Amino acid sequence: MAGPEAGLVDRTMSNVIEAHDLTKIYKMGEVEVQALRGVSFTIKRGEVISIMGPSGSGKTTLMNMLGCLDRPTSGEYILDGEAVASLDDDQLADIRNRKVGFVFQSFNLLSRQTAITNVELPLRYSGRLEDRRERAIEALKAVGLEDRMTHRPYELSGGQQQRVAIARAIVNAPAIVMADEPTGNLDSKVGKEIMSLLLNLNKERGTTLIIITHDPTISAQTQRVIRLIDGLLERSV
Repeated sequence: MAGPEAGLVDRTMSNVIEAHDLTKIYKMGEVEVQALRGVSFTIKRGEVISIMGPSGSGKTTLMNMLGCLDRPTSGEYILDGEAVASLDDDQLADIRNRKVGFVFQSFNLLSRQTAITNVELPLRYSGRLEDRRERAIEALKAVGLEDRMTHRPYELSGGQQQRVAIARAIVNAPAIVMADEPTGNLDSKVGKEIMSLLLNLNKERGTTLIIITHDPTISAQTQRVIRLIDGLLERSV
């Protein structure tokens, strides 16, 4: 293949995320707060990355941008070959559901629903109904919870709830899984088990894994650290 299309194909094959000069300005009355000040980096498909930074560094803003929860004020963000910055709210919700799986510190499970129903949610939102039960079962098996499918969150331990959340994150086979302090509400033993599970899923499925963390023992297990200070990229190693 020749011409500009060839370059686009090569680029999207190698990078699942491209951030080019991203800025984010929040207006609070007459005051403007610049949360991101021109951040640029790429993440290759299948990489395991941690994002670190103190409170107020822009870490949460960047997480929201990468997870398609928000748009930049300026700059370009390309997720799995799709330009995100100019999408409207409905388009943003669609790409978020298709391309991103989320794992949160507080699990964010529906308390009255069973594990399998919680895992099915992304499939319901995407309109994929024909095989949702089979895919949810497969995802729960992948996290070792095939014997807890009909249990509700209050019937599960913290570690089991996080496993359900991970199954929900991977059920749509997203381009990236974004884990926000995934071990923060767990004791150290269970936290190690959850980190091991996430890393094994990355190895087995090749899913890009982005972990937002304050814990250097977690970031030490990732391949590269993206560190923010005052809205600027301090280091990406």
